[in-house]
Amino acid sequence: MPVPGAPDGYRIECDDCLKAPRPWQDGRAALLYQGRAKALVLALKHGDRAELARPAARWMVQAGRDLLRPGMLIAPVPLHWTRLIRRRYNQSALLAQHLGRETGLTVCPDLLIRTMRTPVLDGKTAAERSDTLANAISVHPKRRHRMQGRDVLLVDDVMTSGATLAACARVCRASGANHIFVLALARVAKDT
Repeated sequence: MPVPGAPDGYRIECDDCLKAPRPWQDGRAALLYQGRAKALVLALKHGDRAELARPAARWMVQAGRDLLRPGMLIAPVPLHWTRLIRRRYNQSALLAQHLGRETGLTVCPDLLIRTMRTPVLDGKTAAERSDTLANAISVHPKRRHRMQGRDVLLVDDVMTSGATLAACARVCRASGANHIFVLALARVAKDT
């Protein structure tokens, strides 16, 4: 399932994408966040079902195969350390590790860091999510050199408004990444 990205000449861009272009080149999601797919994502994220990351990563590879580039660096969306302690693992990092194994691409699990503890974003509007994430994510100072001049694939479990991935993409771009792509396990469909 495509997610908003750079115009490719084949799809029609929605009004939101025309008003606020995404800071990434292109993106994909393997699943639509509803029904059984939603239950699967929630089990991975909150239900201690880390073993779901491997098959989920395979679906993501199938969905995002056209995004993958030789030499691309894979980076997961970071969790703040307090949330990481509570959950015991970063589900996006698990997905990224399995994506790396499936594709042979390099994974840098700590390329990005969540510098501020942010509230849960559930129920917030896209603008509120964006405001909440302003200055909450940065590039790890000892990993910055790994992305300079390289294409970066940002990995997340769920894309809702795209605010988290946009915050990650902006700091990657500011730190010298070449092209930025996003790949999510699931995408929340916009109500129409």
